[in-house]
Amino acid sequence: MFASKDLMFGQQSGGYQISRSVRLRSSASAYFSNGGSDPRGNSQVMTISFWFKRGNIGSGVYQRFFCAGSNSSSATSQIGINDDYILMNSVGSGAFYVQTVALFRDPSAWYHVVCLLNTTNATNTERVKIYINNVLQTLTSVTYPAQNAVTYWGQGYETIIGSSVTGGGQSNFFDGYLAEFNCIDGQALTPTSFGAFDAVTGVWNPKKYSGTYGTNGFYLNFSDNSGATATTIGKDSSGNGNNWTPNNISVTAGTTYDSMVDVPTNYGSDTGAGGEVRGNYAVLNAVDAATAPSDGNLRFVTGGSNYGVRSTIQLPSSGKWYSECSLGTTTSASVGLEFGFAIATASLTGTPSSSGKYGIYADSSGYIYSNGTTITSSLGVFSSGTVLQIAYDGATGNAWVGKSNVWYNSSGGTTGNPATGANPTFTSLSSVFVYMQGVNGTQYFNAGQRAFTYTAPSGFKALCTQNLPTPTISNGANYVAASLYTGTGASQTVSNAVNSISFQPDLVWIKSRSAATDHKLTDSVRGVTKALISDTTGAETTDTNGLTAFSSSGFTVGTDTVYNNSGATYVGWQWKGGGTGVSNTSGSITSTVSANTTAGFSVVTYTGNGTNGSTIGHGLGVAPKMIIVKSRSITDNWPVYHGSMPNTDAIRLNTTGAAVVAGFWNNTTPGATVFTVGGGTVSETNTTSATYVAYCFAPITGYSAFGSYTGNGSTDGPFVYCGFRPRFVLWKRSDSTGSWYIQDTSRNPYNQATLSLYPNLSDAETSGDDMDYLSNGFKVRDTFSYINASGGTFLYAAFAENPFTIARAR
Repeated sequence: MFASKDLMFGQQSGGYQISRSVRLRSSASAYFSNGGSDPRGNSQVMTISFWFKRGNIGSGVYQRFFCAGSNSSSATSQIGINDDYILMNSVGSGAFYVQTVALFRDPSAWYHVVCLLNTTNATNTERVKIYINNVLQTLTSVTYPAQNAVTYWGQGYETIIGSSVTGGGQSNFFDGYLAEFNCIDGQALTPTSFGAFDAVTGVWNPKKYSGTYGTNGFYLNFSDNSGATATTIGKDSSGNGNNWTPNNISVTAGTTYDSMVDVPTNYGSDTGAGGEVRGNYAVLNAVDAATAPSDGNLRFVTGGSNYGVRSTIQLPSSGKWYSECSLGTTTSASVGLEFGFAIATASLTGTPSSSGKYGIYADSSGYIYSNGTTITSSLGVFSSGTVLQIAYDGATGNAWVGKSNVWYNSSGGTTGNPATGANPTFTSLSSVFVYMQGVNGTQYFNAGQRAFTYTAPSGFKALCTQNLPTPTISNGANYVAASLYTGTGASQTVSNAVNSISFQPDLVWIKSRSAATDHKLTDSVRGVTKALISDTTGAETTDTNGLTAFSSSGFTVGTDTVYNNSGATYVGWQWKGGGTGVSNTSGSITSTVSANTTAGFSVVTYTGNGTNGSTIGHGLGVAPKMIIVKSRSITDNWPVYHGSMPNTDAIRLNTTGAAVVAGFWNNTTPGATVFTVGGGTVSETNTTSATYVAYCFAPITGYSAFGSYTGNGSTDGPFVYCGFRPRFVLWKRSDSTGSWYIQDTSRNPYNQATLSLYPNLSDAETSGDDMDYLSNGFKVRDTFSYINASGGTFLYAAFAENPFTIARAR
């Protein structure tokens, strides 16, 4: 695993590896200071580069990364976060203010920030720039500095990393992790001095800065954790000797330990002791929590209600995994703290023994619970500082819970042994997260980013991206695309290349963004110019000047105004199948199939026979979780099979209707080789002599996911774990009426994503269906009933940019 992960990271950046980060705890008022004694530098030209992983997020959260001033709020220059956007500003002399349009509220992975200041530039828009992961940010609320304006950086004023400088002391403390903090004095640089795109994955990776730093520049890598001093963890490694004094930062073992191996690069080998590998570690997921965690999302404090939170990483279905929880509150009759496992749909506010939760609970008696059932209630009172433990074997679904290195079996006895696989406390668990819940208490999570209190059982590893199974698809751009283009009225070829990665598509779905025109679907099995329209029941048409060719890196459109009207804007969604279709005789009906088993996608054509229970080969080798069917030769609906619904049900792509009970699939779940259709009066999938096309999709770990979520009617909507950073998401309410929606990250390049198109409607693109696309899934941010009705059920299909193992925060 080590070798393959090493290849996935940083071919262009030379495989540069970061050894440590520092955690800044806002609850401890942690920061680094220079005491105002630094040598004077250039206060007009500067480049700041650093990596960060967020702790506290949300509206009303004000945090600072880098601030200098005269100990007065009216005379400071700073870089920070307000309400989840990033800002640069200076108050007083040389005043300016800029903030990003994008919101940065992904707590699950790392961001790279480069802030450029150059007030000597004659062009005002060139004087201040903010880059995130090498993307130049669109700025708003802009007041650019005057030419040659002088800031408070580099003038010998007190300068702080991790908080602001204000009259009477520090405030606006950053909560989270920092790594690779570079300040380049007197130079205006670009992100390519500090990072590079990986040639294979397309991921932005760090590289070692090799230039000069200038008089007042510095470089903090936080790698020396032998002490919490300016010459150790605060040491300047630029050669300038501009060391920084840590304040309220601890390198003493325990829950307040702040020198972490949670970093933006994956490397190292975990032999089972945990905590020695480098990578992005699991933390408590602030966007999947009933109340917000803190201290880099490793501390969970609850009040008088039962509040829960899941981890940012789902426990894989292979490998063995270990985590710990330290109790920060002595238990009593009014205090309860739990640690264990929970499925994605388990309540974040219900009692610990409610459905979908498994673990150990510390209260006045102490007990173990399993999916609503108490196994034992005689563990006794747990003390403040007690360490709870969990171990999980993904291959078997067996799991164990422990207290102070005593492991319990399924009856509550103490003969459980994760290392030997003996006497598991729970069996057959799957698709679970580490889960923490409490009432009137404090808990501290440890996935291995700091040393474990107890040695992990033999073979069990820390929950970290380096230890996760290597995905089969490291870059979704090889298999799925959302390409934007503007119509010319003349034949043009549209490329799907992303960072030099491209593919020849086998399904192209085109829609005008700017005009009310039909959705046009063309595939390589039916052939160019052959189109179906998802927003009507119409039969296949021949659009002579529609999609006229599939190219090695996209497709060509002709002069048809639905595909290529001059000045109109378009999106072309594309999937890679298996090229030219081949005959498939696996089913009772012979089909023609273009299948890509790596990406879990096939295009299937067949001719109906009207017989109930007829089967059709799909070529995937695993069972599809979504099938979209349309008759080519007759006017009819678009029935959709989705694995989150019973096999008796279907939902139609061309309507707003809820799921219906119908015999379209002959009440049979698809298998590894065939799917089943009805017949007779069930015309939509199998009318005698009618011709059909079926688009079949199977989930691929780290690349595609098909599931459902339940709405809560709040702007703090459901979080959906995909295990990847999405590129494309399709969703539909299934228990009631509502349109289908499609969003993609080409049309929505930053959060909050709002632009949608509707497969069942010819409408132009509209705004207002708010989502956040994150490194490990997506988060609903809208109260609209068609996206987040309280109690409503919503189906989705999602496809990846990158798997979570290597994804950057968005």
